[in-house]
Order: sequence, then C-alpha cells, then structure tokens
Amino acid sequence: MRRRVVITGMGCVSPVGNTVGEAWEAIKNGKCGISSITLFDASKLPVKIAGEVKDFDITSYGVDSKATRKMARFSKFALAASAQAINDSGYTGEALKSEKMGIVVGCCLGGMDASDAGYQKFFESGADRIPPLTTPFMISNEAAANVSIYYGFQGLCWTINTACASGTDSLGLATDLIRSGRCDVMLAGGCEAAITEFSIGTFIKLQALATKYNDTPEKASRPFDRDRDGFVMSEGSAMFILEEYEHAKARGAKIYAEVAGFGSSCDGYHITAPLKDGSGAALAVKAALEDAGISPAEVQYYNAHGTSTHANDVGETAMLKLAFGEENAKKLHISSTKSMTGHLVGSAGSIEALFCVKAINEGFIPPTINLENQDVEGGCDLDYTPNKGIKCNVNVAASASLGFGGHNGCIILKKV
Repeated sequence: MRRRVVITGMGCVSPVGNTVGEAWEAIKNGKCGISSITLFDASKLPVKIAGEVKDFDITSYGVDSKATRKMARFSKFALAASAQAINDSGYTGEALKSEKMGIVVGCCLGGMDASDAGYQKFFESGADRIPPLTTPFMISNEAAANVSIYYGFQGLCWTINTACASGTDSLGLATDLIRSGRCDVMLAGGCEAAITEFSIGTFIKLQALATKYNDTPEKASRPFDRDRDGFVMSEGSAMFILEEYEHAKARGAKIYAEVAGFGSSCDGYHITAPLKDGSGAALAVKAALEDAGISPAEVQYYNAHGTSTHANDVGETAMLKLAFGEENAKKLHISSTKSMTGHLVGSAGSIEALFCVKAINEGFIPPTINLENQDVEGGCDLDYTPNKGIKCNVNVAASASLGFGGHNGCIILKKV
C-alpha cells in the first residue's frame, strides 16, 4: 500500500498577514494586501504598487534575531514561516535532526535585494566594494540552507526553481520523498522577496505588471476581469510540515489535510507565454487527479493561478475545461486569492495550497475580489466566486501553478 502524506504544521508570512490565522481571516473577508511601495523609491517608475509584507518581526516567532543578520529578506521570510510550521506541528529539538526529516523550498528569484545592492556598489565604486556576502545572500538555495543551519537539520536539503510553480512543485517533491520511504517528515513550501527597483524594472520591460491602478492599489489585481492590465508583484513565504500518515498518528499530531495527488508538466512552447488552449497545464492537473485517484467531479474547490494577465486568465480557463471537462468545470468553485495577495512568484503555490487547506478545514470558498466586469467575451466564463466568499463543504481542493517557461504544477488536497 502506498504511504499516505498529511499536513501537520503550517506557517506563513504574507501581504495579508504574518500568521496563518491573520492571512486566512483577511482572505475570507476579501481584504487586499496590495499597497504603495515603501521598500524603495518608486517615483520614477510606471509601477508604484506591490504586495509588501508589513510589520514583520522575526522575533515574534521565537527566532533569535542575531541568527538572521547574515540572511537576505527571502531567507528571513522562509525561516519565519518555517518556525511557525514547526511550532504548530509540535516538533522540537532532536526530533528535527533525524536523517528521515528533510527540507525542500521553492524559490524563483532569490535575494534580489542583495543583487540590487551589489550592483549599485559595483557601478559606483568598482568590484572591490561589493559587499562580501553578496553571493550567499542572493542565490536561491540559501533559504533552505539557512533554515537547515538554524535548526541543525542533517537530512536532505533541496531547493527547487520552476518559476511561479516552485512553491507547488516543492510540496509535490516532498510528498514523493515521503511516499518513497526516503523521508518520514518534510518541511516544504516556498519563499520570495523580489520587490526591488531592478526586479520591478525587469517585469515592467516585459509589460507584465499592472500600471493603471497606482492611485487605487487595492483594485490593481483583477483576475478574470476585463479591466485587468497585469499582475502585482508580491512577497512572502508559506511553509508546511508534511508527514507520513501513520507516523503522524503515532505521535498524536493534529492533521489538517492529506496531500492526495501531485502532477507536473511543461508546455514546451514559450519562455514567458502559456499555451493559449491550456493543454500543457491540463496535463499537470490530469496527472494530479490520476495520482490522487480522484475524479474531476469530486473536486469542490480550485484555487486558480489567476495572475490578472489576459494570457493567463484565458489560458487557465481553457485548461480547466480540458482537465475537468466542460460540465465539471462549470460546477467547480474557483477563486484567485492573488486578487488579494498579489503574485508571490516562487511562493505563490505554497500560500495558495495553504488557503486550500483552510477552505477544507472551514468549509469556505474565498472570493476573487475586483471581479466587477467578468471577461466573458474573452473566454473567462466560469464561476470565479466574485467579490464575496461562500460557505461550501469542501472535501477535495486543487491548486495549480503555471510558471514562466511553461512549468506547470498541480496539487490535490483532501479532508482526512
């Protein structure tokens, strides 16, 4: 019999709240975390808004701030979310150092704050003035490494980068490692902190970011709405303790949900654009459903990638019809929580999986806010739970992430 994988701990740092409870309450109530940029002077840029993490104090999670002095912002977020998940799970001390416990973190852009600072010193004063820790601050594996160093983990320690699918794929990889018997417990999730002048500038050049809502930032992320004009860059982290079911039962752990299935695919099409018909992403969703042994009709809730770009919203809608079938797709409760959080890039899939778990636990479908003029003519003609969440018994939830380069990941979660 295949080993089952369950979630026994959760933590998050996000634009809508720096604990799981705070973030979920905001999402349930349609509260947006997007605001004017304060991390740098954005006055000269056409984009002046982002989903910043606010009032962040790493010591509030029991973390020694001295240990974080040599960490970039994205690593601090990952450590804070990990501390919450570990505390929530009930794990302490030596139990964390088992060779049967591992960590895998999804991260796309890494320490962009360190990159920006390093480039500035280089161009101003030459290579001799580059800060000495620039390299370990900016490379994306440092989040997983820093969490492992802080807790003394000695099992496997991996970083996965599949662009915007990184957070989802990290959970899928962790699940497979537990199923295989290589690990009994995994700390897994995603992190990102890419709200910097250079990073925002690069996405502006791609014409990917929203520019029309600088004066009303809470209106800027508008998935499936005809007045959308791009996504909103955000930051944060969500981390989970994943555990083999019998292992969790034996220690009396509380169980939030089961990770029932995972699927992954690649469009094999374009470096930034998704396949218009959604066929590449549909392969990942179908694979996840098959892996879970669940039929499309059994899924009540789908947390959309829903970036608020025309190409994503139309392609994802087409994908849902392919993966679930036309009739099942029409019955599916769908929402894009990015309408409130913005796009956390490498951590998007992990925080959206967290919202799926909470939807299962509380029987509540969160809304897609700012959905005032649904783009039916453009092909977005499904039920995206506009503007107000609804009560609904959720036994099975799905979340898919569709990244640059055509990376697609889907995770299926179910009630235990």
